[in-house]
Amino acid sequence: MKGERTFLVLWTLAVTAATAAFVLQLSLRVRSVELGYELGRTHAHIARLREVKRVLELELSSHKTPERVEFVARTLLGMSEPSADRILPAGVLPAESPDAPAAAAHAPPAEEQAQ
Repeated sequence: MKGERTFLVLWTLAVTAATAAFVLQLSLRVRSVELGYELGRTHAHIARLREVKRVLELELSSHKTPERVEFVARTLLGMSEPSADRILPAGVLPAESPDAPAAAAHAPPAEEQAQ
């Protein structure tokens, strides 16, 4: 009788251990599949983000062209070329100054020439 009871306890433990191992393996497999699907979604999201980045870089480069800047200034901002009476001189250029010859503007100071 004692031998049968020992066998029954050991058999129950073996079946319980096998069932626990099977459940653990199954849960690991399910988690592995879930991670695979998540990885696929992440790769798809990265591909979409790369495409959006490429499109935005193209759009940015098109906004930097002088033609685009002029188009936006004229249409959206209502800007136009200034008339001649609205252009004011900022000062006289050194080369055009009547009291300073053009050669003197490029010559080094007298102290540097003496050394």
